[in-house]
Amino acid sequence: MKLESECLILRPWRQRDRKPFAAINAEPDVVRYLNPLTEEESNAMLDRIDRHFEDHGWGFWALEEKASRQLIGMCGLAKVSPALPFAPAVEIGWRLSASRHGAGYAREAAERSLDFAFNTLRLDRIVSFTVPANSNSWGLMRRLGMNRIGEFDHPCLLATKRRFC
Repeated sequence: MKLESECLILRPWRQRDRKPFAAINAEPDVVRYLNPLTEEESNAMLDRIDRHFEDHGWGFWALEEKASRQLIGMCGLAKVSPALPFAPAVEIGWRLSASRHGAGYAREAAERSLDFAFNTLRLDRIVSFTVPANSNSWGLMRRLGMNRIGEFDHPCLLATKRRFC
């Protein structure tokens, strides 16, 4: 399944996306609030994303910039881990190359993903989370109409980066 917005194509992942996605996952400005990923870990992440698509028909899409036809990151939806305190739930998330930060692409992709979630999937609630220090993601969540409801320790992150809200 493919979605489009004014400047972006949200599309299924391709084999040739693996190296550029691993490069995005290695950019210091992209992973400063997350665990950095090796190429193997990035590929394993894409394998999990592919399985989610196979199981549900939707997930985290590859973000392709229409003007350049380049992979610039990902955005989309996923069922959250049952280990999280607010499960079951569907999350929205995004990760873009630092070269595209500030261009409005995360918001454009997130709005298109939310439209799909609410109007196609007929979901009644979407969650998102980030570390308290990630003011850019907090700002985007607010602009998307999301409200802060609490804090929790994410079980999959390093202890030094575990505080999520």
